[in-house]
Amino acid sequence: MVKRTNDEEQTAKKKMLLGLGLDNQDGEARITRGKNFTLLGGSKDTHEVMQETAIKVNEKLNNRGKTLDEVAPEELGDIIRDVQEDIGK
Repeated sequence: MVKRTNDEEQTAKKKMLLGLGLDNQDGEARITRGKNFTLLGGSKDTHEVMQETAIKVNEKLNNRGKTLDEVAPEELGDIIRDVQEDIGK
């Protein structure tokens, strides 16, 4: 049995946002990666909305002094809803 170090355990438990856009019809393969998010697919417009959402979620987390790993699912949901209202989506 291999024992993990604390660093390996933290890496294994790292939370990330995943955005999937399913409305792409132009054949472009859109992929955006950030510190704690990966966005895949979507039309140009959809992908841009996913990018803006991920960036603003991270800004709101930073303003609260939290990371994605530290925020409760309910609070993350509230943050995402706030961001969607802010960007009008």
